[in-house]
Amino acid sequence: MTRSKYLPIVSIFTFLIFWFGLAAFLHSSLFPSPEVVARVLWQQCQSGELPYHLGVTLLRLVVSFTISMLLGCGIGIALGFNEKLNAFFDNWLIIFLNIPALVTIILCYVWFGLSESAAILAVILNKVPNVIVTLREGTRALDKDLLNMAKCYQFGRLETLCHVVLPQLHPFLMSATRSGLALIWKIILMVELLGRSNGMGYQLHLFFQWFDIASILAYTVAFVSVIQALEFLVLKPLDKQALKWR
Repeated sequence: MTRSKYLPIVSIFTFLIFWFGLAAFLHSSLFPSPEVVARVLWQQCQSGELPYHLGVTLLRLVVSFTISMLLGCGIGIALGFNEKLNAFFDNWLIIFLNIPALVTIILCYVWFGLSESAAILAVILNKVPNVIVTLREGTRALDKDLLNMAKCYQFGRLETLCHVVLPQLHPFLMSATRSGLALIWKIILMVELLGRSNGMGYQLHLFFQWFDIASILAYTVAFVSVIQALEFLVLKPLDKQALKWR
């Protein structure tokens, strides 16, 4: 058990060694070494460019993620409990799930202009269907005996939701959260690339035009590091806290 705690660290070092070795073997500006990327990352942080654009992207992520989760969870739970409602909206879900993210982004910009609200709306429309499907399936899998027990003890709707429904939906909520973070930040980069004048996606587009691979990797490392920190400092402690009852 003690050894397994060090496996993630060993894995990261192994990846860095592999990266360094491959960069040394190729010896090309198109595949910079970790040392070069780290130096560019430090320079971008000192100039203030990276913190600014990273902050803008993270703000968009927080806003769109929060709205997507609230809407998706509410609609998903409602569809899971109501078969007629689910039968009516099931085809809608399939349609929205299969519309490419690029199409949604372009339509939002054409219809609502190159505005911040259009950018956020495009991200939300791409994420909400996934959350709905996940929570709908979780609601369908709820233990009916526990729900009947809540009725016998005359639990109100809020009590039933907090003490019976949500604890059972926890794995589905965490799945929607983790997949949501992974999906949303990729969509946000595309949104920023197509119609924003700031953010990580905008900067990556500029670096692409200049063939600046080191800067592209530096910005990627910065954002991935923030998401990983969020996973270990927020999501995992919440997960552990929520599963204490087991």
